Amino acid sequence: MVSSLLSLSLLGSPALAAESPKAAAKSSEAARAEAARLTSAFLGDTPLLRDLQSLVDEVGGRATGSPANLRSVDWALARFREAGVEARKEAFQMPGLWLERSASASVRGAGVDYSPRIAAMPFSTATPKGGMTAPLLDVGKGTEKDFQALGQKAKGAFLLVDTAELKDVDGLFREYAEAAEIEQRAFAAGVAGVVYVGSRPNNLLYRHNVSVGLRNTRPMMVMERDGALRAQRLLRVGKALTLTADIDVQSGPAYESYNVIGEIRGSTRPDEVVVLGAHLDSWDLGTGALDNGANVVALIDVARQMKRLGIKPARTVRFALWNGEEQGMYGSAGYTQSHEAELDKHVMAASFDIGCGRITGFFTGGRPELPPLVDRALEPVKGLGPFTQVDVPLVGTDNFDFMLHGVPNLVANQEPALYGPNYHARSDELDKCDPQQLRLNTAIAAAIAYGFAQMDAKLPRQSRAQVEELVRTTDLGQQMKSSGQYDDWMSGKRGRKGNTSSGPATR
Repeated sequence: MVSSLLSLSLLGSPALAAESPKAAAKSSEAARAEAARLTSAFLGDTPLLRDLQSLVDEVGGRATGSPANLRSVDWALARFREAGVEARKEAFQMPGLWLERSASASVRGAGVDYSPRIAAMPFSTATPKGGMTAPLLDVGKGTEKDFQALGQKAKGAFLLVDTAELKDVDGLFREYAEAAEIEQRAFAAGVAGVVYVGSRPNNLLYRHNVSVGLRNTRPMMVMERDGALRAQRLLRVGKALTLTADIDVQSGPAYESYNVIGEIRGSTRPDEVVVLGAHLDSWDLGTGALDNGANVVALIDVARQMKRLGIKPARTVRFALWNGEEQGMYGSAGYTQSHEAELDKHVMAASFDIGCGRITGFFTGGRPELPPLVDRALEPVKGLGPFTQVDVPLVGTDNFDFMLHGVPNLVANQEPALYGPNYHARSDELDKCDPQQLRLNTAIAAAIAYGFAQMDAKLPRQSRAQVEELVRTTDLGQQMKSSGQYDDWMSGKRGRKGNTSSGPATR
């Protein structure tokens, strides 16, 4: 079974240039065998699935700033160290604390009184004790035309925004993009707050960040779909309604959080670094199995098996378990700031963050030289393909700040499987992850780690000017605006400073 899935194809060896043809052939054969041993290991009985159950069932939801999140840091350090992998926690600064304590709502009108469930959107403000009451108005889909129709009535009201039922990951990205525009219109109209009709079936609650983050000044919430559609129907037949929202949040100033970094030091080029990352934090309605516990345990297992098999990569491989991702990718941003002096030596930074669906290839960030290198790294697992690289920049996970700093970056492109409907939702639990597919994905992650650690090729770090060109010539700028990151880029808070290129590629 294993041999039929995993082909044994050559990855570039840094020693080949100085070797005789006979020695090079022997070295190539050794590289093929080592790659095969590593990638095959994950189809056996490793602790991968036991780790996932422990993380999600014992530690649970891990919102950054919560006690559970701190427990997850200790949990991850222990897993690396039990495997004999060097590991440390690295501090970074979160700009502010936000955690929901409780959220409830009541809808009232003549002959109407019911209490649909709600979830506070991250960065919603708290309401006064006892709740806040305001008229509830139907703003349709929240288009510019919808707001014009409401006119001055929107001021001081809670606006109910219609949403389509979420079917897939494309719909999820569309939700984010549309919400940023809706909220901009709502804030300009002086609303009391925004209420989204829940887009998930079966009244699942979930969390979407308010687009302006910590700058938000209003109560913002998602209402369970059936209860919200009931209110919408009442409003559309002329019933006057009020909404009382009672939201209690724990908030505070900037504070220190931690990434967990496991490291296997390079044997011949230890100053050159390959980063594989997955985010350790999750939102707290569910237990974060798909987003992103599955990929956390995958990277831990790659490190574990490399150590167990005695594999000594040429370059240093860092397995980064990020925190603060859900609230703005602050952990990976903190890493790029604290490791700024090393970034010229960062060969590649990969992010794994789309649940347990089959890895179909990688987003390669708008760098046409990168897809052929990914193809080369994936040779040992080509039987798990086909793989297609999509050479566009992607915002929304922990490749982002590496991209802004000019470091070649990858995001695993995965089939949606159960990811979209369970994203940030109460239903993001262990049973949503396909264990066999997770093992296969882990083999693919191992191939990426080994391939980029061994191959001779090294792309240059891009200058600030080159990244600016990427922003201008792709939809990267619009993605950044939708996710609330554009202003930090323009102000210099995030991304590479200056305009000097690191020079030509070396091979």
